[in-house]
Amino acid sequence: MNSPRIAFRNLSRQKKRSFLLGGAIAFGILIITLVNSFTAGVVENVQENFSHFLAGHIFLTGYEKSPSGRLVSVIRDDEYLTEAIHRIEQSGLRYIARRSSLNGVLIFEGENARQQVVGVNWDEERYLRDRLVLREGTMEAVLAEPRSLVLNEKVAGRLGVALGETLLVQMQTVTGQQNVGEFILAATSVDTGIFSGMSAYGHRAHVNQLINIEPGEYITLGIFLEDMGRMEVEAQRLYQALQQQVSLFPRAAGPQAMRGLMSEMAEEEWEGTRYQLSTISDYLQPLNQIASTLNIVGLVVVLILFVIIMVGITNTFRMIIYERTREIGTMRALGLQRGSVRGLFLLEALFLSLGGALVGLAGAFVVGLVLSLINFGTDNQFFVILREGHLSFKVLPAQLVGNVAIVAALTLLAALVPAGRASKLNPAHALRKTY
Repeated sequence: MNSPRIAFRNLSRQKKRSFLLGGAIAFGILIITLVNSFTAGVVENVQENFSHFLAGHIFLTGYEKSPSGRLVSVIRDDEYLTEAIHRIEQSGLRYIARRSSLNGVLIFEGENARQQVVGVNWDEERYLRDRLVLREGTMEAVLAEPRSLVLNEKVAGRLGVALGETLLVQMQTVTGQQNVGEFILAATSVDTGIFSGMSAYGHRAHVNQLINIEPGEYITLGIFLEDMGRMEVEAQRLYQALQQQVSLFPRAAGPQAMRGLMSEMAEEEWEGTRYQLSTISDYLQPLNQIASTLNIVGLVVVLILFVIIMVGITNTFRMIIYERTREIGTMRALGLQRGSVRGLFLLEALFLSLGGALVGLAGAFVVGLVLSLINFGTDNQFFVILREGHLSFKVLPAQLVGNVAIVAALTLLAALVPAGRASKLNPAHALRKTY
């Protein structure tokens, strides 16, 4: 029962040595915690930013087959869809967005740029209106002109187009016919790097006219939740509810699986409308794989660091045992068993690792807090990984506990051999030890 108290006392006897070893452990914990929490924060921020630009965490897309066998993406009647969606309102449904889109070529005075233009209902999507960061122009000008276009500043610069000027757009309709239309540049948005290819917006009614679908129809229904953490749960609930009402394709996770599904859809024959349900995670699965890779790299680096630290711990405990040989002999002579001697030194190693881990976690919290206070702004190329212009760090409790457990296990392993040797000392020989 006195072993923990004795272990604490022994660590405090050599404060400098304990601080050095604990500091090395703390540094390792600080690094791996920052790496893990940063990558988790980046994944969450990218998902959140994508969900804002794509208008949802969960998506429903309708598909039809034309008489010629062409795959047509359109949702004409969403009565059953909205009925099923409103069942998740109690779980935190923020809003529903109905969007169309075209992939075409914008042309202005001999210059051209391939661009996706998203058709939105500006009256419904007030959240997008508030979130868009405009470099030039105003939202009032966008709302006032039916053919208005909000274009990324980088694309607008490449085309050389100014506010109020007319651009031509060449695209295909949903049934595959070539079409040409016009947009009037009403505003430019701040370049967001990876989002530049999807950050062009127009009125949905005008986009629908260009791709030849009715004003009330659209291509994708986006569901935005209050809590992104419930995305997969609500997606599964919605899928099960819709199975009873409409024809659904199997879910496909990841770009490769989704491409395979699209190939199957192109080959299949059916009548009416079939729907595909997907989530933001399905589109961003490669990002999760990159984050996992970064975490593994971080863990490998920390393990290499701890191998070096383990060598230091082993040598330090050998020195400690050498210095305390007579003390060990005295305890053994007073009846302390071999297992208790070994356990005492292992307790010292455990307290050393846990103390270092706590300091490392505190240090990671402070460093993360300081970094998260830096405002990088919303008009930079790193916007995609930021939360409203700030870095964010997300601590995953299971990951944190796992890291501390690994560090504690490695520290105990490093002290195990010296502790075993200490327990095997002959009390008589130890008491006769002279320095």
